[in-house]
Amino acid sequence: MSIPTPVEPGHAAAVEQDAVEGVVKYMPLVLPIAAGVLMLMLASIAVYLA
Repeated sequence: MSIPTPVEPGHAAAVEQDAVEGVVKYMPLVLPIAAGVLMLMLASIAVYLA
């Protein structure tokens, strides 16, 4: 385990950026687009196999 470098309490929030929190703000846009693409792909596979 590594020992983290000490950071002043006032600067701790600015230094640490959570990766999940950075992605969450884009989810309302990305999730419906990904679902639409997935539905189109599944529909095209179903038409191809029919």
